[in-house]
Amino acid sequence: MSTVKKSLTPFGQQLKHRTVVENDEFAAFARRIIRAHGRRVATGDVEALRDLVALSAVIDDAIGEAVIGLRAFGYSWAEIGSRLGISRQAAQQRWGGQA
Repeated sequence: MSTVKKSLTPFGQQLKHRTVVENDEFAAFARRIIRAHGRRVATGDVEALRDLVALSAVIDDAIGEAVIGLRAFGYSWAEIGSRLGISRQAAQQRWGGQA
């Protein structure tokens, strides 16, 4: 069993800070779909309102999963908090029980 932290090795550092170029486009696509769903509900589809609200829970779950993955990948609470515009303590309090 190795006791070397991957995040401290050159190989680990390369993995930790990899660039995924399609994330911006994918997030923009997801935002367009959610907005379109809201517009559809607004045109009188009251039955779909519950589904739209349920997306909030799905998004919260996805954020938790992303944070757990980033922590496993070696990102610190400070790095995660910084990207979200919150303190490391706030990030750890919000998602620390999941990670």
